[in-house]
Amino acid sequence: MNKTYQGSCHCGAVRFEADIDLAPDTRASWTGRWWKSTFKCNCTYCTKTRFWKVFVPAGAFRLLQGEDALSDYQFRERMIHHLFCARCGVTTFARGHLDEMGGNFYCVNIASLDDVTDEELVAAPVGFEDGRNDDWDSPPAETRHLDRAIYAVSNSPDRFRAQLEEKL
Repeated sequence: MNKTYQGSCHCGAVRFEADIDLAPDTRASWTGRWWKSTFKCNCTYCTKTRFWKVFVPAGAFRLLQGEDALSDYQFRERMIHHLFCARCGVTTFARGHLDEMGGNFYCVNIASLDDVTDEELVAAPVGFEDGRNDDWDSPPAETRHLDRAIYAVSNSPDRFRAQLEEKL
């Protein structure tokens, strides 16, 4: 079921709302695989920004403030506009147009949602895209690095060092 989520960048200059369905069972009625999951991709951009996205139709996204604070980054075919706050650098969403997706769409960075609960994040289905090899319909051979944080942050420097050494 759609829920209207509020989202923003870190400094608050960019604010938006989007009608998103993060529930695993209710998205099944939408047409196309893009609408049935959240996604993590291994392309160079998504890897470097740790972009966990959910696609929404253009009519389900509303920019509330900050058009003037947005910078646009495009690469390769320049089909997707990766938008980020020019003040704090946070990537809040991307937008594009693909006929096979029904036209205009947005990719909302789930990390920029202000009112999503931990329970909703845990329940959200996650699909993987092999963007590194331009195979958007298939998961990459390896996804473990996309599905977890590189390290855990701790208030204790000794505990942090131990956690980091475990990961290496």
